[in-house]
Amino acid sequence: MTRQGRLVLAGAPIGQAGDVSPRLREVLESADVVAAEDTRRLRRLAGELGVEIGGRVVSYYDANEAGRAQELVETLKDGRTVVVITDAGMPGVSDPGYRLTRLAVDAGVTVTALPGPSAVTTALAVSGLPSDRFCFEGFPPRKAGDRARRLAALAREERTMVFFEAPHRLDDSLAAMAAAFGDDRQAAVCRELTKTYEEVRRGGLGELAAWAADGVKGEITVVVAGFTPDDGPPDIDALVAEVDRRVAAGEPAKIAVADVAKGAGVPKRELYDAVHRRSSTP
Repeated sequence: MTRQGRLVLAGAPIGQAGDVSPRLREVLESADVVAAEDTRRLRRLAGELGVEIGGRVVSYYDANEAGRAQELVETLKDGRTVVVITDAGMPGVSDPGYRLTRLAVDAGVTVTALPGPSAVTTALAVSGLPSDRFCFEGFPPRKAGDRARRLAALAREERTMVFFEAPHRLDDSLAAMAAAFGDDRQAAVCRELTKTYEEVRRGGLGELAAWAADGVKGEITVVVAGFTPDDGPPDIDALVAEVDRRVAAGEPAKIAVADVAKGAGVPKRELYDAVHRRSSTP
């Protein structure tokens, strides 16, 4: 009888090694292949858990994911068990894993998961914001114009939104969110979840953007309340401040006004006049 292959998507701790399940220990010891986003971090985790990895360890990260997924699906078709584990959280959620899962499904291979810690649901739970309906938006675009357009499309999203962000871009992203959603839209910045220096900062987006301007370190997850009819029209002063920030960073004023106005859904002329009035004020 031919042995059936099995793909296991394993949730890794987002901070505390003790959060792993006994099943993760077992599968790391018994799997034929362990595909890790960072093999050094995997071995460090195994050491902390007192686990001896029984199978072959291979790297599986963004740069090699497409090619390595093809190799691994052949291993699965040969009847082997392959475990995918990322640096933290669940594979496939802003981490490698989706391509191999899709190939395995198409090949008729069994795909299962070892549920584990997730920064998305952990941040949502501690945010204090509605959690009955939410959407995960990953990392906002890095470029200011692309980010403004993406956020504009979410301005009337009624579900609570969860974002990841790099610490050095947090202040810009929060300022852009304040411009798109309004200074008073409630949000929570969750930093270093489950770790020694865990911090959850809650408040309006404008307030949080001002706090982040001093610099923030660590792994960041941002939770933002959804739109409600009571939110009212965009705050023009916040939009002007966003234009000023982008111009100060070197972006032409004409482009900054056009992007911010489009993102907030306000007439470009209205925002241009507000910017002009601000610059004309002594």
